[in-house]
Parts: sequence; structure tokens; C-alpha cells
Amino acid sequence: MDKLPDVSNPLWFLIVALVVYIVVVGRYFLLSWIFYIVFYVRQRNKWKNKKINQRDYPPGQFRKEIIRSNITAIIFGISGAVLLLFWQKGYTKLYENIHDYPLWWLPVSLFVALILQETYYYWFHRWMHLPKVFRIVHKWHHDSHIASPWTAFSFHPLEGLIQAIFLPLVLLFLPMNLYVLITMLTIMSISSVINHLDIEVYPKWFSKNIITRSMIGATHHSLHHKQYKYNFGLYFTWWDKFSKTESPVYDELFDEKTDK
Repeated sequence: MDKLPDVSNPLWFLIVALVVYIVVVGRYFLLSWIFYIVFYVRQRNKWKNKKINQRDYPPGQFRKEIIRSNITAIIFGISGAVLLLFWQKGYTKLYENIHDYPLWWLPVSLFVALILQETYYYWFHRWMHLPKVFRIVHKWHHDSHIASPWTAFSFHPLEGLIQAIFLPLVLLFLPMNLYVLITMLTIMSISSVINHLDIEVYPKWFSKNIITRSMIGATHHSLHHKQYKYNFGLYFTWWDKFSKTESPVYDELFDEKTDK
């Protein structure tokens, strides 16, 4: 941390925000293009029957999603610079040396952070579906009636801000190693693209295994884009099941779109 520039300097703050923006955009484009090329171009016929919606994407959807995703990435870039500033000022519990806490805390802290984010996102997501809030905050994301790899970061700026403030806030009190944070950011990016793929890539046994059966995939989230009032979760189905907001057709559709 001592080798990093002092981001309390406005110029360095902007430079760091720009660097984080470039990293976010680069990762977003890389993942989205990989998934798009593999599932929609190179192996279109192989995955055709696993596509949740059989309709074609409307003209201009990808372009709109990419523009909106860049706006989100700018917000994430600023959030990253704020997080670095908080870290340098000693406000966060982020740490570099893996021996500052017991080694078992590395995976536990990741799991705790994912559960906190799941809870945070689920209830904010429910709030964003209130009619007056939806029209202002969440409609941009649902303009993509059929999700695509490019939908993953296609948010209204207010929704992007809601997403961006989670990590700086949670790291104010949750100790987390720097490499665990990087792992979490990677999980966030990959799962977001998979969930918006509109092609079910998980095998049928996922729904039977005690560990994987609660994981959200493309079928689960595509139903949210289609039905609106169901499936608000981010990584896991726990809150949807507890709150009875899981789509009643989810299990059947997942079974239909997966192989043995």
C-alpha cells in the first residue's frame, strides 16, 4: 500500500478511477465476448435448445447495453478510487498480509461477504421493483427483456451507484484480505455474465446436489427478466425460497433446459 499513489490528491484520485474503469471495462468486454462467441457464434447449434428465450434479440439491444455498461463502469471506477482512499486513510479492514488473521478466515470472509451481498442485493432488488422506484432506477436493466452477456452491467446510474457502494461499506467493518477481495470481484463478474447469458450452462445434477442446488444460473435470472415479480436473488436462491418469491416454473424449466 505504501507504494501506491496518495489518492487524496484529486489528480491521482481521477487517475486511479480511470485505471479501475479500464480494468472493469476490460474484464467486462473480455468475459462478455468470450461467452458470446462460444455460446452464440461458434457453438450456436449445440446450445440452441438450452436457450431460455427462443426469440431473436431486438435490433440495437447490444449497443444500448454496451453504452449503459460503460456508464456503470465509470461509477465502479470512482467506487474503486474511493475504496483505495478509505484503505489509505485506515478506515477499512482490508489487509495485505495473509497472516494478519487466521488462514481459515480467508474462505470464511469470502463466504460472509457473499452472503452479505446476497442479502443487500435481494432486498434492494425488491425495493427497486416498487412501481415508482422501478420507473426511475431499474427500468434500464429491464429494457433487456431477453438477457444477454452484455446485460450484466447495463444499469441506470442510480442502480449502478447502489451496486458500487456495497464493497466500500462492508469493508469498513469486515476484515478481508486483498486477494480474497480480488477473488470476490472475479466471482461477481463471471456469475453476472452467466446469469444473464439466457443459455443454461449448468448441468442437471446442479439442482440435485446439496451444495450447488441453491446457485443461481441463467434459467433463474432469465425468468426474472420475463416475469418481473419472481427470482430477485444474486448468487443464491435462499432469500427467494424463504420469501416465496421464486418462480413456480423454475424447477421445471431448469430441468427442461439441462442435460443429464
